[in-house]
Amino acid sequence: MHRFIDLLSQRLTSRRGAWVSLALGVLAFATLLGIFGSADLAAGGDSAPPQSESGQVAALAQEFPDAADQALLVVASREDGAALTAADLEALSDLAAEIDAATGGSAAGPIPSEDGEAAVLTSTVEIGDDRDAAAHAVDALREVIADHPIDGIAVQVTGGAAFGADVAAAFDGADLTLLLVTIGIVALLLIATYRSPLLWLVPLAVVALADQLAGKTTAALGTALGLQFDTGIVSVLVFGAGTNYALLLVSRYREELWRDDDHRAALARAWRASLPAITASNVTVVLSLATLLLAVVPGTRGLGIASAVGLVIAVLAVLFVLPPALAVCGRGVFWPLTPRPAKGAQHAAERVGAWRTLGARVVARPVLPVVAGLLLLVVSATGLMGMQLGLSQSERFRVPSESAIGLEVLGDHFAPGEAEPMVVITDTSDADAVADAVDAIPGVERVTAVASSVDGALAKLVVVGDAGPGTPESRELVHAVRDAGHAASAGTLVGGRAGVATDAYDASVRDLLLIAPLVLLVTFLVLVVLLRALVAPLLLLFVNTLSAVAAIGAGAWLGRTLFGWTALDLQVPLLAFLFLVALGVDYTIFLVHRARTEAAAVGTRPGMVNAVAATGGVITSAGIVLAGVFAALGLLPLVTLGQIGLIVGVGVLVDTLVVRTLVVPALFSLVGRRMWWPGRIPAAAAPRHGGDRNPEEGVSADAAALREPVA
Repeated sequence: MHRFIDLLSQRLTSRRGAWVSLALGVLAFATLLGIFGSADLAAGGDSAPPQSESGQVAALAQEFPDAADQALLVVASREDGAALTAADLEALSDLAAEIDAATGGSAAGPIPSEDGEAAVLTSTVEIGDDRDAAAHAVDALREVIADHPIDGIAVQVTGGAAFGADVAAAFDGADLTLLLVTIGIVALLLIATYRSPLLWLVPLAVVALADQLAGKTTAALGTALGLQFDTGIVSVLVFGAGTNYALLLVSRYREELWRDDDHRAALARAWRASLPAITASNVTVVLSLATLLLAVVPGTRGLGIASAVGLVIAVLAVLFVLPPALAVCGRGVFWPLTPRPAKGAQHAAERVGAWRTLGARVVARPVLPVVAGLLLLVVSATGLMGMQLGLSQSERFRVPSESAIGLEVLGDHFAPGEAEPMVVITDTSDADAVADAVDAIPGVERVTAVASSVDGALAKLVVVGDAGPGTPESRELVHAVRDAGHAASAGTLVGGRAGVATDAYDASVRDLLLIAPLVLLVTFLVLVVLLRALVAPLLLLFVNTLSAVAAIGAGAWLGRTLFGWTALDLQVPLLAFLFLVALGVDYTIFLVHRARTEAAAVGTRPGMVNAVAATGGVITSAGIVLAGVFAALGLLPLVTLGQIGLIVGVGVLVDTLVVRTLVVPALFSLVGRRMWWPGRIPAAAAPRHGGDRNPEEGVSADAAALREPVA
């Protein structure tokens, strides 16, 4: 295996092999882009599993004559907040006639609220599940309202179809904006890291190519398998992780250039040295994402498959396209700070700087960093206290939308459950018994029979409750209605928007409790294989998990304090935890893999100092890049994506600047070479005088650590 890796590294970096490898890599990417270039993922937003009770209701709804109809709600209120007058209601009646003439539907109302300050019209349009048709119907209805204004009256079109249309409209151009901002963030940070006007172009071009291929490949895969996922998150993952891999490889390459006149030999050694850490990092994230295959929420499961494919493409690009590109460019790509062996001694002396000093002090006095670091994480985790789960439709927009405003007006003046009623489907023979049983439940405002199936076997009831959409009370009411309906008739099913929200909540909690432990198990196994130890993986996994929980707590608190987010969206805790554990452990892998290599030469504690000195700059740069890329999600219009961006961005920075810099080195100092149990560092390379104990009598631990050479 070692011989194969040596041969492959030479083929990727040799004078002829680099050109051939680069040409083959670009040709492969171009071919795949040509094959998948026309792929475009259809929008999908199912939040509840198809097999859930609400999913079964949606399927049975196709057996009713109004299956292709969707209701649009027109909510009206006075701009001055006063009660609607008789003239206002008459004008709204005239508007209903105009709506009928324009849409071909049948508008009902206006129905005034009990306080007289609002009224609602309902318009039924035949659009089925075609999202484009829904958007056109919403636009047509809004045009009619705009062409027939009523003096002093504010009118909003809302309802499920309007909400979907507003989401789609909010994303117009958003993906391009996200891509451009992401590229800008990565470019600026790469320039700041390398301080070269040339070098940043090479990794950025490779990662951007991988992102384009990942986008088209995952779109084709999603279309073929009927997957639902957010393409913006996939793009952010590819850019963030791909840039991190590139930073690690280029950093090691630059380090080798200080020692070798032959840049190709230096690049080959850097590739071989970086390969285990990059591969382990990628495998950890990909396998963690693969656990999402067990999720029942459609968007979560689809995101796992798409993201895993995207990250495989990213690592292949960095490992097999970036090295030949660097080999072709040569040493001069680092200009003006070109690393040369003639300046190697001066460079080695300069490296005994901030990172090395910090590492030495942490290793010499480890108790305070461990206690302070863990205390910070525990305090941050308290942000979870009082955290609520689940956003209502009106809370999901980062920017105001007409449908969200309409839902708020509807909720202010009508029964809170009017915005998201329950739909009950039962046997026609049992419809009256089910209606009576449901109507007797405290909290149910109204039960209305609305339709029978084409064959007359099934009846559809609409149930309006007094609980606000998305609240715990609403979920409790749905379960109560289901219990009563099932007791009255075994075949009764309860769905509708309130049912979907309840099933989505239950499914998200189920996914979190199942998948989070699997992510931890995958991470632990990868660390065991990489480090050939048990103690280090257990301690590292504990710290990494605490860091992830702390980041979610800190992000939830910041969201409440700065942005007024009263709750986290259903998918946020699971996705944030997965990204924080799987991506956060990357930096631990980069550091600890280097520490193990160094320990084989100088011992565990000095080896950790050397590892901090060697990787401090690149890991910090990688963490800032990843945090910046995730922060770009805040540009997208949905609060869900902003919450993921905030939590993961904060978590990556904490993991980079606190966990990897302070806590992990201090733990290695406290535990010593027992960290590698039951494995061990080679006996011949172990330090003298009892393992990790400082052999230099009369010399401070700080000074001794600072004098340890960088291997």
